[in-house]
Amino acid sequence: MVESSSLLGWILASILGLLGVYFYSAARRNVEANRRRALSEESSDSVRNLTTTKGEHRSGGDANADADVIIVGAGVAGAALAHTLGKDGRKVHVIERDLTEPDRIVGELLQPGGYLKLIELGLQDCVEGIDAQRVFGYALFKDGKHTQLAYPLEKFHSDVSGRSFHNGRFIQRMREKAASLPNVRLVQGSVTSLLEENGTIKGVQYKNKDGEQQTAYAPLTIVCDGCFSNLRRSLCNPKVDVPSCFVGLVLENCDLPCANHGHVILGDPSPILFYPISSTEVRCLVDVPGQKVPSISNGEMTTYLKTVVAPQIPKQIYDSFVAAVDKGNIRTMPNRSMPAAPYPTPGALLMGDAFNMRHPLTGGGMTVALSDIVVLRNLLRPLKDLNDAPTLCKYLESFYTLRKASFLLAKIPFVLW
Repeated sequence: MVESSSLLGWILASILGLLGVYFYSAARRNVEANRRRALSEESSDSVRNLTTTKGEHRSGGDANADADVIIVGAGVAGAALAHTLGKDGRKVHVIERDLTEPDRIVGELLQPGGYLKLIELGLQDCVEGIDAQRVFGYALFKDGKHTQLAYPLEKFHSDVSGRSFHNGRFIQRMREKAASLPNVRLVQGSVTSLLEENGTIKGVQYKNKDGEQQTAYAPLTIVCDGCFSNLRRSLCNPKVDVPSCFVGLVLENCDLPCANHGHVILGDPSPILFYPISSTEVRCLVDVPGQKVPSISNGEMTTYLKTVVAPQIPKQIYDSFVAAVDKGNIRTMPNRSMPAAPYPTPGALLMGDAFNMRHPLTGGGMTVALSDIVVLRNLLRPLKDLNDAPTLCKYLESFYTLRKASFLLAKIPFVLW
């Protein structure tokens, strides 16, 4: 077994690392709290002044609004938010770049805290019917020794645990559930800019799936267009760090040493992750430090995986790992982290990876996004008329403060286990 002091040190290091990011981002938010950014066409390509877009100023946004809320993006955050606000009676217009099933190598393990948020949002059935696997904790491996670390679930219903799955299947279930509401309109299109009038965001300009330019108006626009967001620069001060890259593989018909657990190999030079994503598939993520990975096309990656990584893999899954490497379906993606540093902007809000990212090794991204949705839902419920711009602006500013306490109280006990 791994010595308890080493295990405790690893856990504390993870906690201190995340807290460092949190308090850094909190400090940034305090600095920016009283700022107001004057948005104009000259200051950002992603913002358009309504005078230049439509030829005349619009007044009385409620008369021209197409919806109560526009949501840009229908990933985990956007789809869950659309269903949540739609269920509260809001008229929601969702614009998603690609409505086909996503195929990603992250966003596949939802921590127990995230599952509890799904229940709170009435979305727990979205992990049903997709061959999702229950996860009860982690198994840690180092230098041929291992130990298990269980989630502290004793006080919860027996159904509460982590869930792991194909990210795309999960997102499609949430999109279907959101679109089933009569007041939620889900369309395919690429948002090219935010529409601004006198410093307030009034809607978006986008191209529909046929390439036609469209405009949509709402008193509140929520940008959830993911880690590659082309709109976030209008609403925050993004400082994206790329400390490493993930190399992703799928092991087939493989029995992990500890069933229903995520597996963390504390390897050299960095960790290797394994977790089930279906009843017959196990995801492997190899963390490669830096922004450059060995080339897949010239065989450098295969050599790296077989000579550097494979010798550190537990013997029970060694053959399955090598078989996955030989099969050749190797994928890579940069790991991004970005502290939350928003510009409080009337009429607009950032959420999900467009707003705040932490290293995927923490496994907390979806949990944080779902918790933010709960905070925003509860915040907006007393506000019946979103066209009351001054009041809405105060509520939106409160969101950035309230989510701090939510993060500390609701996320850390589950995300870091």
